[in-house]
Amino acid sequence: MKKILHIFALTALLVVALFGSAAPLAARDFNDKLLNRPYADMRRWHLGFSVGMHLQDISLANNGFVTENGESWFMECPSWQPGFCVNGLVDLRLNNYFNLRFNPGMWFGTRDIRMVDVNNPENTERQSLKSAYVVMPFDIKFSAQRLRNLRPYMTTGVMPAFDVSKKRNDFIRLKNTDFYWTIGFGGDFYLPYFKLIPEVKFCLGLTDVLQKDRPDLVDDPEKLKFTQSLKKATSKMIVLSFYFE
Repeated sequence: MKKILHIFALTALLVVALFGSAAPLAARDFNDKLLNRPYADMRRWHLGFSVGMHLQDISLANNGFVTENGESWFMECPSWQPGFCVNGLVDLRLNNYFNLRFNPGMWFGTRDIRMVDVNNPENTERQSLKSAYVVMPFDIKFSAQRLRNLRPYMTTGVMPAFDVSKKRNDFIRLKNTDFYWTIGFGGDFYLPYFKLIPEVKFCLGLTDVLQKDRPDLVDDPEKLKFTQSLKKATSKMIVLSFYFE
């Protein structure tokens, strides 16, 4: 979590510096060349789509549970795992600086979980948590003044996510629904026939996604012990998208 907060702080400083420098520059006469699509932002509705990649992580809180055999399992996601995402885009212009965005999509990815018996480090297990999320992000977009054919912006919003992948009797199972707070930044690049919009977004899970009720494992204590060893699980993602509008 501290690393994520540090990333947010650095991102905020970068955005403030970018937005702060854009205003005085826009006040000068920099438009010494032809602007592409000069009236594109005046439309009330904008439609588009995006493709991109994301990195998934999950924070696991261990509770120190000890089995009857004296095992105490520690679980972690040792690294961020890449995935693929595709989204639609519906954008409503509110005024010259604010837009309301809805961009539903599908995100595919996986997270590898490493499990170690603290009392016997050679006793280990691994599990791959595959996911196929239907996401429905709602964002408020704040844009700076346009500078030639570039207009930087930042966003914040919420994102419900629904995992539609098939569940198995794994060691650990996650709930089908999650809810994220998102913050991001990007830039509108005005090309002759469309806008290209690269964007980086940080997604922090706000709910516990650990499925603690496991009736499927009641008769299999060797698998149930892993769920019993966890207190909670929360998701995190970093998303790089390229919008075409």
